[in-house]
Amino acid sequence: MTESPPRTPAPSDSDRLAALGYRQELRRSLGVLGNISMGFAVVSPVVGLYAVSQVGMSVAGGAWVWALPLCLLGQVLVVCVYSELASQWPLAGGAYQWSRRLAGPSFAWMTGWLWQFAIMFANTTVAYLASPWFFALFGRTPSPAQLVLVAAGFMLLCTLVNAYGINLLRRFVSLGIAAEALASVVVGLALLLFCREHGFALLTDTLDAPATAGVSTGAAFLAVIAVGGWAFIGFDACVSTAEETRDAGRQVPRAMWWALLSVGLVVVLNAVSVALAHPDPAAVVAGADLDPVTTAVVTGFGDWAAKPFVVVVLVSFTACLMASQGGAARGLYSLARDGVFPFSAQVRKVNRHKAPIGGLVAATLVSSAALPLGLESTAIGSLITFGTAATFAPFFLLCLAALIARLRGTWTPAGEVSYGRAGTLLNALAVLWTGLEVVNICWPRTVLAPPGAPWYQVWAALLGVGLVVLAGLGYLLLRRPQRLMRAGVPLGSPGSDELAPAVH
Repeated sequence: MTESPPRTPAPSDSDRLAALGYRQELRRSLGVLGNISMGFAVVSPVVGLYAVSQVGMSVAGGAWVWALPLCLLGQVLVVCVYSELASQWPLAGGAYQWSRRLAGPSFAWMTGWLWQFAIMFANTTVAYLASPWFFALFGRTPSPAQLVLVAAGFMLLCTLVNAYGINLLRRFVSLGIAAEALASVVVGLALLLFCREHGFALLTDTLDAPATAGVSTGAAFLAVIAVGGWAFIGFDACVSTAEETRDAGRQVPRAMWWALLSVGLVVVLNAVSVALAHPDPAAVVAGADLDPVTTAVVTGFGDWAAKPFVVVVLVSFTACLMASQGGAARGLYSLARDGVFPFSAQVRKVNRHKAPIGGLVAATLVSSAALPLGLESTAIGSLITFGTAATFAPFFLLCLAALIARLRGTWTPAGEVSYGRAGTLLNALAVLWTGLEVVNICWPRTVLAPPGAPWYQVWAALLGVGLVVLAGLGYLLLRRPQRLMRAGVPLGSPGSDELAPAVH
């Protein structure tokens, strides 16, 4: 009887990381559930619904909810591309790392630069939007300065939790999303089944909102799609912790799918529930109710529900900020260890808890530096608009780079996840979706700005993305970080001569 040859042991996660040119510096302790929790917290059904419901209903009435399934479907296409990339190259700083292997140094650096500032300024927005709920616990009306100070306190709290490493971060985030998921599903179903004030016909009624806003029905729906995309953009947080996830090539794609689909379904459920349970949707269209979610919940459950609901929302915002801040820190760490980000020697540092402390401090400083914009409400609105546009721009650039590489034959997905020939079609559709959404978001609209808003808020998306791109181009011309990337200097540690692996 012939003996079978001994099995070759599967390479460890550290070996796979070394094959990609990097040392294992962060603590690899997350399972798939821990990775899902990071994505779920950043996508956050509560945060997402609060960000878009009032604007959506005021522009398109009860019919606004149909934009959400469309946006979710578009983001499913993006996850298809991300899954193939994350499976083959499970690295922190996915947008930068993948673009580098698909399209070259300058393109990759600009993609990473744009993504980093999008996420860091998104953290500013989340911290600022969380602060009113802190005051709501005590029934107080804060001044703009108080909102900014409390937002800074939230930022510092989340920084401290992140500094103690991935395990403490996972525990805090998991507790937050457990409370959020339970409350979201229970509240959504209860509103839908027992607290409805309207029939389902409301979901096809614009309530004359487009005419009130002075736009056509088609233009109103496009505006809602531009806003609705923000509710489904955090799944890439799963990629940020890829180097801390066991069996990352297989588990990170799974986590992205679970995070996006679970949050997406809850957001759609709650959007429908809030619209049907709201006592007076016309008041939202008229601008008399700026918080339709709370109005629907308190009307449906009674005044006793106000405080518990505030607690749930506050917990949701905090978990979202913690996870998103951790993702920003890991993205900066990924750029800095290649020596291609300002102050790389400091930003790439990892502390004794194996947390990317340098990236965490840098991300917190940038996010906090933008908080004084909250002293002027129209300025923080501009930041929100910019954040949405700047997040979709890297989606588009990365999907475009992947499609071109496929068509040229320089990249064939070689990881655990591959969609074969269908992958090319899905990739092309993802490019179409993200490209249209970038144009849609950047298109200047007075309908999405507060009455009497200054011109720069109407143009905020285009101006913000343009300024960040110009700053990035300036850094490319002056410091030329792409030279280090072409030369293979340093991948993983100072002085390393390892080159990035060739594209298959």
